[in-house]
Amino acid sequence: MILLELLPDYPTLFWPAAATAVVLIGIAKAGFGGGAGVIGTPLMALTISVGDAVALLLPLLILCDFFSVWHYRANFHRRSTRLLLPGAAIGIGIGTFFFDQFLGNQQVMRGGIGALALLFAFYQLFRVRWLGRIEARHPHSVEGVLMGVVSGFTSTLAHAGGPPVAIFLLPQQLPRRAFVGTTVVVFAAINLLKVGPYFWLDLYHWGNLATVVVLAPLTFVGVRLGIWLNSRFNDVWFNRAVYVILVVTGMRLLSKALG
Repeated sequence: MILLELLPDYPTLFWPAAATAVVLIGIAKAGFGGGAGVIGTPLMALTISVGDAVALLLPLLILCDFFSVWHYRANFHRRSTRLLLPGAAIGIGIGTFFFDQFLGNQQVMRGGIGALALLFAFYQLFRVRWLGRIEARHPHSVEGVLMGVVSGFTSTLAHAGGPPVAIFLLPQQLPRRAFVGTTVVVFAAINLLKVGPYFWLDLYHWGNLATVVVLAPLTFVGVRLGIWLNSRFNDVWFNRAVYVILVVTGMRLLSKALG
């Protein structure tokens, strides 16, 4: 009863949007439908402020990380992890500064999130062709640090740090399980690094923490569903559906920002 009293007066559409976002994030964290995780912030930002959206998602992402890291704990590329994380810490610092400057301007924030959503969708679209021409190589250490910086920045703003990490990992042509495990471990660490900055930005209050408690069980559902799907199905059509939703959501956020 006390928990219900603490819940903010969010719009009715927030709850289905949030539930969908959390389940999709859990599925992506388990390695199925890698693009699904980025949809969370844009989808929730359609109904609540960007600050509230990213703040709500971070504890839920960390819960998903707990389940998925345990599953992939023995399968990750250590060199890539060591290179990406120092850069990610720098990127998180830059992203925190950006947030501090523009958090009160919802037009700028929604426009930025919408633009990131569209960029991610188009990246995934062209990555399919790019993968056919990519040559196996070991990227330079500097590339790993730089991609870590970009990933940390975009992850701080919208929990959307996947593409820079993928750009660094894909040329190495890691086995699928090692690729997924590396992304899981890297983003588990990045999400933990974001906790301090988010508190410093004063993004948390009792209302959104109560909302996290209500949504938390869906993280387990999403991760378990993702593990089950990953061992039985190809994620091509699932990803295509997610990217269509992402494009529509991104365009809607941009129209809100410009309107």
